[in-house]
Amino acid sequence: MLRKLLPLFIVLCFACGECAGVSKPHVITFGKWVSAQWPNATGQKLMDLKVRSLFVDARLKEYTTGSPHEITDRLFVVRRAFRMNDALPTDSANTPHWQWQRGGWLLVDRVTGRVSQLNLPEFDPFYSTASWYRDYVAYCGVSDDEEKLYMMVAQVGRRKPILKKDAGKPAAGDEPDSECAAPVWKRAPVQVTFQHGGEQKLVFTIRSRVIDVVNDTEETEESDAASK
Repeated sequence: MLRKLLPLFIVLCFACGECAGVSKPHVITFGKWVSAQWPNATGQKLMDLKVRSLFVDARLKEYTTGSPHEITDRLFVVRRAFRMNDALPTDSANTPHWQWQRGGWLLVDRVTGRVSQLNLPEFDPFYSTASWYRDYVAYCGVSDDEEKLYMMVAQVGRRKPILKKDAGKPAAGDEPDSECAAPVWKRAPVQVTFQHGGEQKLVFTIRSRVIDVVNDTEETEESDAASK
């Protein structure tokens, strides 16, 4: 009897081992919208901001603002929001003064459950307006010294921007998203249009044969940008 049951027991052990080795699917969800406020460039005015939580398997990972952009059926991006302690050294100890801020963009992988921050060159969390198409993002970037404004196009998975063109000097006003209007995308051929202030529109054609991003550490080598 034992000899007859032994093969069945071995098969069951192998089956259990294989099941244990299969990774569980991750559940990505958003919380409810919450009204908040964040400061303008000078910190003298508070503006309205809508934020909500990002959960992975019911665990809080980040706070976000705005609508997500679907890149593939596996990957999406969403704008990060966070709270900064604005308390001064002279303020009462153990009394944080939390202040909401907008951050950069997060890349979320539904398969692995990984949430990582995207490195967008020259992206300014206050002044830059991101416009997404596929795995491309176009925006007006600001240099670290706030002396130069750039028309930027970046691609998820690339370390360097595929387009960086001088757009003059930033206005550096008090309003968010104020350096230029949101760039406008067009397909077939893929084109993006920038307009800074009242200046003439500039159109760029993006040529690429690799747009399906799976690993955000991989760098595609077959993309370039040409002004039209």
